[in-house]
Amino acid sequence: MEDRSLNKALDIYSALITGQNISLHDKATSELYNTFYADSEVYDITTKMLARQGLKLYEYNESLFVTAGSGNKVFGYTNDDLKRLLGLRLNVELYLVFFITYQVLLYFYKSTDTYQIREYVRTDEIINAVTTELKTVLGDTAVAEDNSENSFKSIAALWESLPPFLNEDRERNKASRGSRYGMTKLTFNFLLGEKLFVNVDDRFYPTDRLHAVAENYFEEEKSLIQEYLEEK
Repeated sequence: MEDRSLNKALDIYSALITGQNISLHDKATSELYNTFYADSEVYDITTKMLARQGLKLYEYNESLFVTAGSGNKVFGYTNDDLKRLLGLRLNVELYLVFFITYQVLLYFYKSTDTYQIREYVRTDEIINAVTTELKTVLGDTAVAEDNSENSFKSIAALWESLPPFLNEDRERNKASRGSRYGMTKLTFNFLLGEKLFVNVDDRFYPTDRLHAVAENYFEEEKSLIQEYLEEK
């Protein structure tokens, strides 16, 4: 193994795990992108380091991204981590955030190979989607009889208990646990922090990072929500 190859692999690895984009279209990182694919030793070293850390490497639009695999205790989030980060207290609140996130994903993807031609999504569109989908889900008898904390019934009951807004002046409503709008904004704030969306005047545009993750999600992380939706 040459020192040059190891150093280049470390440069690529360090950039990826700190959330940087390594892209052919980015002058600052295009050299790393080209080296990753042109030098087989650099490629092998980098992918082995990522695999040892339980990280998944994705490519989209000639750009490289990594994400923590399921159960990754070093680079991923536990449920308790997420509750602290989002300012939540109850598990069911976190499950609601998961459900909102899934509805955001479904707004752009119905499956791995069916990208919806949409440029952006607004907060009110996701609020409506969550309301509609939870009503549909509760139409399933088995779901309606499940009273566990992580059940759709519990998620729907929490959503129904929340007012649409805390303040009649919509501009003054912020991310919070106290309203449907607030919970949806709380979810989007997390997605923005993970560089999955950019926000322009309450229009949320998906980034290449979102596409990279989403186009692999359905094949690799079969969630309870997805399995239910596929059966409908």
